[in-house]
Amino acid sequence: QVQLVESGGGSVQTGGSLRLSCAASVITASGPCMAWFRQGSGKEREIVATIDGRGGTAYAGSVKGRFTISKDNAKKILYLEMNSLTPEDTAMFYCAARGSWYCTYNVADYAYWGQGTQVTVSS
Repeated sequence: QVQLVESGGGSVQTGGSLRLSCAASVITASGPCMAWFRQGSGKEREIVATIDGRGGTAYAGSVKGRFTISKDNAKKILYLEMNSLTPEDTAMFYCAARGSWYCTYNVADYAYWGQGTQVTVSS
């Protein structure tokens, strides 16, 4: 049974940092694609960052240079290091996994989801 469990969310002030973690039973050295999505209040769920089965990473333009996605294959944990946070980053953050090693930006392409962890950034 696939399990994804996020942690690390919280409340910070503008300019602060947080590190999200996702304990994911599916993580292996060669895949699958893992991703972080987020959904703000009244908004659609959107991609934040992906890491594919070969270790390649990609980021949404709004977070590039501020966020870093990584994973520990041995511990089966996916991370999202977030720096220079702004109120626009306030959202529920979700960890997701695909059934394939390569990544897409489409919510519908991800079969497995965590429950989410809330990130709130105050000005």
